[in-house]
Amino acid sequence: MVEIKTDGALEAMREAGRVVARALAAVQDAAGVGVSLRELDEVARAVLAEAGARSPFLGYRPSFAPTPFPAVICASVNDAVVHGIPDGYRLRDGDLVSIDCGAELEGWTGDAAVSFIVGTPRPADLALVKATREALDAGIAAATVGNRMGDVSHAVGAVARSAGCGMPRDFGGHGIGRRMHEDPPVPNRGRPGRGFPLRHGLTIAIEPMLMAGGRDDYRTDADGWTLRTVDGSRAAHFEHTVAVTEEGPRILTLP
Repeated sequence: MVEIKTDGALEAMREAGRVVARALAAVQDAAGVGVSLRELDEVARAVLAEAGARSPFLGYRPSFAPTPFPAVICASVNDAVVHGIPDGYRLRDGDLVSIDCGAELEGWTGDAAVSFIVGTPRPADLALVKATREALDAGIAAATVGNRMGDVSHAVGAVARSAGCGMPRDFGGHGIGRRMHEDPPVPNRGRPGRGFPLRHGLTIAIEPMLMAGGRDDYRTDADGWTLRTVDGSRAAHFEHTVAVTEEGPRILTLP
């Protein structure tokens, strides 16, 4: 069932989105050579605690996962696409890092992700990050009243394919609101003019995940969570929680 949010609910989701934005900014500020992924998780935990928010990630266990997720961020490095578990790995110069974070505040949820490079960037990584952000921007621009979900999906996928990137099968964006994952699904590939009609008050998380090697298949680590490219190529991930409104797309997870 798809819940169309009231304007009051959108304001409440915006507050949750601000917490997510602050957490992502704090994590990116703290990231540096020698800093562990577990330390970055502690940074995000502190931001959520200060805001009185809870993490929709911590303890989350979807059908594919063998164990509940043990952290408040997903921290995916280099060939890890998404769902990386923060551990003792210490960041190295040139690492490409993707951080995904959510927050639940007063019963409403925000979810966003960002990719960045620690230290000295490789040109190929800069191009991948740029293409992934452009795919997100294209999806957001298509999230307008009167369009359909296929328009959003097609916009994301077209940018990814034009950049020669792959996208993991079976994973994409989602509806969001009272829970982190709600209907409708938001695939990263689709046909324009098809799918769920976009209405004022619909809230979705748009999240392109691009893999530089151009393949759509992936492998899963022994932890049952971390998705990696099968060819060892690097990956990037961006996400925003977006409301469809009569005035145009409204990004709820901006600072």
